[in-house]
Amino acid sequence: MFKRFGVEIRKFPPDHNGKLETVVSLVSKYGSHGNVLLSYLNEPFLLDEGESIPNSHTNYWECWQMAETFLELGYYVDVINSYNYSFISDKNYDIFVGHRNQYERIAKMLREDCLKIAHFDTAHWLYNNFATYKRSYDLQKRRGVSVSRLSQRIIEYNTAIECADFGVVLGNDFTINTFRYARKPVLRVPISTCEMYPWSVTKNFEICRNNYLWFGSSAMVHKGLDLVLEAFYDMPEYNLTICGPVGKEDYFVQAYYKELYQCRNINTIGWIDTSSSDFVNILNNCIGLIFPSCSEGGGGSVIACMHGGLIPIVSYESSVDVGDDFGIILKNSSLEEIKSSIRKISNLPSDQLQCMARKSWEFARKYHTRDRFATEYRKAIEFILNAHNMNNMAGIQ
Repeated sequence: MFKRFGVEIRKFPPDHNGKLETVVSLVSKYGSHGNVLLSYLNEPFLLDEGESIPNSHTNYWECWQMAETFLELGYYVDVINSYNYSFISDKNYDIFVGHRNQYERIAKMLREDCLKIAHFDTAHWLYNNFATYKRSYDLQKRRGVSVSRLSQRIIEYNTAIECADFGVVLGNDFTINTFRYARKPVLRVPISTCEMYPWSVTKNFEICRNNYLWFGSSAMVHKGLDLVLEAFYDMPEYNLTICGPVGKEDYFVQAYYKELYQCRNINTIGWIDTSSSDFVNILNNCIGLIFPSCSEGGGGSVIACMHGGLIPIVSYESSVDVGDDFGIILKNSSLEEIKSSIRKISNLPSDQLQCMARKSWEFARKYHTRDRFATEYRKAIEFILNAHNMNNMAGIQ
């Protein structure tokens, strides 16, 4: 993937064969202004010849682009996996860019004047964990069941924002606000997307007006699928398609087996390839996405569905900018609010539905693409570098 750059592969410890311990060293063709340590994902840099960057999540390509940005700015870059617990710094790094995992351990190895940037793909761990436990507690009160940790999304304790000089987030103001307590500058870079779909000129908005999609990865209660199932169970005149790895969460399946597999208006698909014709067909036969997550760092699944021309009905905590002219932001994600929002959208005239869907699609294509991410990430890094240099100059004076 980095054919125009020199690549060196190292391992810590040297005799270990695991990919997690592999360190990838990338040499810029633009000279060297210094060394960057990027602790995030190393998989995109360890692909076989002809193998593509995985499209299962936006973070693989985004990590690749982050390294590319520093290379273009004239830095040498070492890339490690953030779960590489054996890594020990053997260079004088000028910049450290890190995922929250192990941030403090690595930061302590580096010299004091190393510029430290934390890269956040979630809300702050404390807010996130509070919110996901609250959802599980509310479910326990409603249904008399306790779901497993798999249906929650628990983020490990970390002090990344406290250790960093700057933060970069993929979400909007919701995500940024969870880090404000640390009083560190936090910059936003819009999350990218794995797929871009053409506008569907054949979609029949009259026929699909009552059809909705829930699309997400793991942690079903965290992402509000329990609430969505209960809402559609009470509204048999509306149809729900579910795309996500539901079957991996046994306790959730036990609690909602009837809704998941025995309701005529609910179709549980399971995990699906977003590049497949099956997923495109689902997008073209649904009017909107319903996604009342309790905490996100950029709402990648929401963005994917907006690229597919769906009208988003999402929680504020999904961390996606949604205008009144093309979607609904839920204020509290209650069952009644979810139901009323679905009815509101479905009862709109078909020409208005088409207009909203088009605006949703246009918004995603304007603000959430790989090109946009590359542009905005570079702007953010250049801003940080300039601010850091000015601070250093002020310190000298």
